[in-house]
Amino acid sequence: MVPILLVLLLALILFGVGFAVKVLWWIALAVLVVWLLGFLVRGTTTAGGRGRWYRW
Repeated sequence: MVPILLVLLLALILFGVGFAVKVLWWIALAVLVVWLLGFLVRGTTTAGGRGRWYRW
């Protein structure tokens, strides 16, 4: 009985980790899209006395 419970617990943990990783990939993709849009909209030139839109 204990080995079956351990296997089920392991499967549940792996499923949860897989779901979390998938969600994190979608979040990372959304952040990348927002960053690229901001980079393309503002540009990197110093127009108007302002520099780059990020502070790196």
